[in-house]
This record gives sequence, C-alpha cells and structure tokens, in this order.
Amino acid sequence: MEVICRWMNFFKLEEHETNIKTEATAGLTTFMTMAYILIVQPSMMSAAGMDTGAVTVVTALLSGVFTLFMALYTNLPFALAPAMGSNAFFAFTLVAGGLVTWQQGLGMVFISGMIFILLTILGLREIVVKMIPKNVKIAIGSAVGFFIVLVGFKSAKFMTITEGSIKMGDLGDPIAKLSLIGLAVAVILMSHKVKGALLWAMIGTTIIGIPMGITKVPSSLISMPPSISPIAFQLDIMGALKWSFFPLMFTFFVGDFFSTLGTLLGVSAKAGFLDEEGNLPNIDKPFLVDAIATIVGALLGSTVVTTYIESASGVEAGGRTGLTGVVTGICFLLTMFFTPIAGMIPAAATAPALILIGLLMLSGMSEIDYSDFTEAFPAFATIIFTAYTSSIANGISIGIISYTFVKLVSGKARELHFGIYILCIPLIFYFMIM
Repeated sequence: MEVICRWMNFFKLEEHETNIKTEATAGLTTFMTMAYILIVQPSMMSAAGMDTGAVTVVTALLSGVFTLFMALYTNLPFALAPAMGSNAFFAFTLVAGGLVTWQQGLGMVFISGMIFILLTILGLREIVVKMIPKNVKIAIGSAVGFFIVLVGFKSAKFMTITEGSIKMGDLGDPIAKLSLIGLAVAVILMSHKVKGALLWAMIGTTIIGIPMGITKVPSSLISMPPSISPIAFQLDIMGALKWSFFPLMFTFFVGDFFSTLGTLLGVSAKAGFLDEEGNLPNIDKPFLVDAIATIVGALLGSTVVTTYIESASGVEAGGRTGLTGVVTGICFLLTMFFTPIAGMIPAAATAPALILIGLLMLSGMSEIDYSDFTEAFPAFATIIFTAYTSSIANGISIGIISYTFVKLVSGKARELHFGIYILCIPLIFYFMIM
C-alpha cells in the first residue's frame, strides 16, 4: 500500500484526476498501437544492410529506456521510438540510394542530435515554439488527427495510393475485413463508454484475426535477444562531415524538429496540457529527452528517435501522467524477450484505434478564428498539407510560411514577430532541397 501511495504522489495522480488502473490501461494501449515499430524498423533497416536481429533489440531497448526517461523526467504520457519517415529516408533514399553508407548515415543522425541538444540548452527550441502563431498551433492538433486517420486508413487497407492517385481499397481483402470488424467493435465499446475501449478492441481484433489467418501465432513465446554488436557504435561521424551531406542532415533536422513539435502540441491539446496561447509549459524537458534519445540511438545503431504520435491512444484511454509511459516503457523492454508476442498484433488491430483517435482530435478546429482570413488560411494550410503530404513537419512549415505571406500581402506586417522572418528562411530552404 505504501508503494502505491508513493507512485500516486510521485506522478501526482490525484492532481491529474486519474488513477493507477487508468494509467496502466493507457500505457498498454499506447504500447499496442506502437508495437508495429518492432517489425517495421528492422524490415526497413535490412534494406540498408543492417543486421535485422540487432536492429530489433536496439529498437525495443531505445523505445523502452527513453519512454521511461520521458515518464520519470517530465511526468508526461509520451512514448518514444525510432521515427517513421526519417527511417525510410535513411534506408531507401540515403543508403539504398547509394548516397551514404549506413555508418555515415548514423553519423549524420548523431550530428543532428547534437544540434538538437545545443538548441534545447540555449532555449532556442522553446523560442521557436512561442513564435509560431496561435491559430497555427491550434490547428496542429487537428492536423495530427487527420494524419493519424491517414495512417490508420493505410494500415487497414481502406485506401490505396498508386501513381499519386488515392483510391478506395479492396474491402474484400482479409486485412480490410478484419479492420472493419475491429472498427465496429471499437465503435460499439466507445459508444457505451467502456473503460479502455480501444485496448479491448485491439485485443479482441487480434484474437479474431487468428482463425482468419491474419494474426500469426508464434511457435514460441520467449526468445533470447540477439547481440547488438553488429550495429552498435559503428557510426562514422567523420565520414558524415562532408559539405555535400549538410543538406541531407538539414532534412533530418527540420523533419524531426517539427514532427516532434507537432506531436507534443497535438497530443497535449487532446490531454488539456496547453495554456491559453497554445504552448506546452516546460516543453524544453520533452525536447531534451527527444534530443538525447536521438544521440544515444545513433550510437547504438538507430535512426532518429522521437516522440510518437501514437501516444494519443494512451491519452484517449485516460493517460495523463508519466505512469502511462512507465507501463509502455516496461512493455517495450519485455519485448526483447517476448518479441514473438509483440509481433502477433496485426496492423488490422491497431488501424481502427488510430482512425477513431484521429476523429477525437478534430475538436480543436472549432477554436480556430475563422472571422479573420489571415488567421484562418494558415491554420487551414497547416491541416491540409499535413494530411495530404503525410508529414507533420510539412504542415507546420507551410503553416508558418503562409502565415507570414498572408500577413505581409494584407498589410498586417506589424502583427508579425521579427523572428518569424528569420524562421521562414530555413523552412523555405527545407522545401527547396527535399
């Protein structure tokens, strides 16, 4: 009983109007929606010539340790893992494309992480956040919602993108069928306000997928983790210090900076953590954890490690403190020995949860100031470019640039912070070199 009281006091559960059961459920929910990274990351890195077993262990280790770090240091329900998007850029564009070796690529990630550390310590990241217009920050939550729905639709095979054309997916596909079943189960549970509805829906969908042949039951539940020596401490920092590589590192930097920012603000908006100006108090703390995670990740053989948008699933399940992250982190660490179990969760089980979380994050659109076109248009641009380019970084960057442009052409330049002009320069450069 004394231990429970200590946990409650440390994480301030009563102050956040939550309890251990709710936080534990939220932590499990976040883990289940993120578990796919244990399969996707090794698969992508194998295309870069990296050892699959070692990448799997490093992914679980980094996700577990830094989610725990985030939980204990910030008392926020955010989870971390290797970033989707930057891992594809690393594996397919840089390494498989013949531009760099994977060792040089890790060196580039390390250098990017060091820059993050420096900017965080100097407080520059927090300054950038405060410069971003209020309505753009409000729009980020809804933009993230649309982004999550898009991820869910792709995973559920409700849509296909071929040659730039978006089409309805084949609902006769077994994965699409199971996703529809999972969506129906989740809708029923949520309409009846069942506690942990998304978690139960994912568990139920995973079980239903067994007779359908989609959920793969492993032959063994326990496996000893392989060595990480093939990739750990193999980064080539000096080899990454070439002038021709700096635009590539800049892409890493801008993408991770604004993706992390979008995730923090978007999920925090849903949790009710933002102040009246749309800022997250003490945002420098999660920024610091994110930066350290990227540096350590590069040392151990991982691409950029960042705060995950799937943290929203835990928030929706009621998670409001770092205790949610503790549960998620422990689950990731256990998967080093129970990887087969984590691999059982099919995309069709997590996709319905993501779709419904996206819906619940759209409420922020009602707070946008539509009466002023110079405020509404940048917010609209943030949402649309996030949704239709599958990138939170693109959406926020376009939102800032369009805000500056529309204020200038409308004769409202006096409303612009001087720093936003400076911020627009690297953002325009970012789009030029993408």
